[in-house]
Amino acid sequence: MTTTAQAYPLATQRNVILAVLLALAAAAWAVLIWQSQTMDDEDMGLTMGMGAPLFVAIWAAMMVAIMFPTAAPMVLTFARVQANRRAQGRPFVPTWLFTGSYIVLWSATGVLAYLAAAFGDSLAEDSTWLTDNAGRIGGAVIALAGVYQLSPLKSTCLGKCRSPMAFILGSWRDGSAGALRMGLEHAVYCLGCCWLLFAILFPLGMTNVAAMAAITALIFAEKSLPAGGKIAKVAAAALIAYGSVAVLVPEVLPTTM
Repeated sequence: MTTTAQAYPLATQRNVILAVLLALAAAAWAVLIWQSQTMDDEDMGLTMGMGAPLFVAIWAAMMVAIMFPTAAPMVLTFARVQANRRAQGRPFVPTWLFTGSYIVLWSATGVLAYLAAAFGDSLAEDSTWLTDNAGRIGGAVIALAGVYQLSPLKSTCLGKCRSPMAFILGSWRDGSAGALRMGLEHAVYCLGCCWLLFAILFPLGMTNVAAMAAITALIFAEKSLPAGGKIAKVAAAALIAYGSVAVLVPEVLPTTM
């Protein structure tokens, strides 16, 4: 009876947290779909004609849409550990602190992405060579993302993302500050696993919903499916092949069609 009584609240909390994560991701997807219908990547450069605040906001929405579903196992594991501590009368931390640190880091990467995009637009204005070869450069970025899929750093970061409980046991910190630190640390591993997959959105189109959906599916498969490591390698081959073709025939990229 005691075990059943304890398990039901834990299961309820798990379902509530999962529902909130998916609701936030769904809201972010709605924003991205709306954005894709109102903007044109081709005519406004890498920044899509947006100022820094709007660009960062859209970037944060993109990260929430893509990463919250894929980070759900880690968030749920953290919540379960904290719920058990609460049931035992030990100090516990609300899950939103851990999850909020993801958003903070992801938004910060949006600032870096905007600066890189603005710099790229500035260079393109002064160089006809960059403008004429933008498609080939985009193809090189896609191929580089494929090469990164095979790197030891990618493998290390993916291992951290695929083993939530191992991360909790190896990186545990007590208190609110500890939860924030753990969230930031795991968010860094998530970025280390996926950052070049986000970079390929520049040549594929920052408002390309189909590309974002494909990246979401790939990241989820890498992190959650038993064959995730093999899927990452298959994706590497596909990215290298597609990027190489784009270097030779830039017209295969959506942004150059």
